[in-house]
Amino acid sequence: MKYDIIIAGGGMVGSSLALALAPLSLRVAIVEPVEPAAAAQPSFDDRSTALSRSTQRMYEALGVWHDIAAAATPVEKIHVSDQGSFGFAHIDAQEQGVEALGYVVINRVLGEVLRQALTGVAGLDQYCPARITAARLAPEQATVTLQHARGESQDLECRLLVAADGARSAVRDMLGIAVRHVNYGQRAIVGNLLPEKPLNNCAYERFTSNGPLAMLPITDGRAGFVWTVADSDADRILALDEPDFLAALQDAFGNRLGRLSNVGERSSYPLHLSKAARLTATRSVLIGNAAHGLHPVAAQGFNLGLRDVAALCDCIADFDLDDAELLQHYAAWRRSDQTKLVGLTDGLTKLFSDRRRPLRILRGLAMLGFDLVPGVRSQFARHAMGLAGRLPRLSRGVPLT
Repeated sequence: MKYDIIIAGGGMVGSSLALALAPLSLRVAIVEPVEPAAAAQPSFDDRSTALSRSTQRMYEALGVWHDIAAAATPVEKIHVSDQGSFGFAHIDAQEQGVEALGYVVINRVLGEVLRQALTGVAGLDQYCPARITAARLAPEQATVTLQHARGESQDLECRLLVAADGARSAVRDMLGIAVRHVNYGQRAIVGNLLPEKPLNNCAYERFTSNGPLAMLPITDGRAGFVWTVADSDADRILALDEPDFLAALQDAFGNRLGRLSNVGERSSYPLHLSKAARLTATRSVLIGNAAHGLHPVAAQGFNLGLRDVAALCDCIADFDLDDAELLQHYAAWRRSDQTKLVGLTDGLTKLFSDRRRPLRILRGLAMLGFDLVPGVRSQFARHAMGLAGRLPRLSRGVPLT
């Protein structure tokens, strides 16, 4: 079986890449070990994902934004505060001249929209459930060995192999690309609840002694939360009954939204930073969390991965797949954006984890200064919306053809 491109990983990033490549009339395969509807599929669960403006534009160019927007909640304001400090900061969509700074959508909904859109893509084969057990690289082609759910093996060949299989990417390891891992010693507890006061399309980021706590507006007046806690305390917090859990969450967040109630199903995942030593190997490339896994502070991980997708599609559209300059151009293009976001999220995590009083005072002053200088706020807002720097066509809302 010969393909132009094989995508290892059929989650939200890998599926978005397959959909984005559709206008280029290439033969593409997705290899994904977990079926979309399976409870073990982390890409399409009930967690909330914040979509930046550049991600919105990309999905508009791909023709699926209408279906996503029907279940998405616009974020018109962002409010940032530091527990135990007087400082706060805010960003307003109206001030930035946009109708929304971004949108919040349930992963399950986004995954279903992508899955339905892929059914109509010509030249696309999906191998699921199946996993890649070996990858062999040669100047002319890449060859991968698949193991299907029933145990049989199969070899596939391609001109370009794309690793989109997450922060613990097995394909990245097969390619011989080293990765730096930093364990934050934290876990994110995620779920949704009902606040007494409406969020009014405002997203909240509150830095606590254990880490950031985000409250995101979602449908039906509910709020999705991402609560960072110490890894050593996570199991205890998850085991609390609903009243005690809500009381602990209320204590961390405060009373800005009134009484918190009706918490839904809770889950957690460990937090760490990962950064690949390089983005390419012979006939192969990394995108999404396989290239960079970020702390969820500032909600930039998925959007950074989508900009990987958009930049790679530009390179594939502008270069022949057999041209070595394609991968060189992609790596040079993405290096700056990835380095900035890794540095930002890692820096914020470390800065706000230090609870010494002098630093809390300095942070408070810094946030007040940020809030009082519109130019600084606008520059930060452009980065948060994914609109800073050189943008590929899809990130600007321009279709590939």
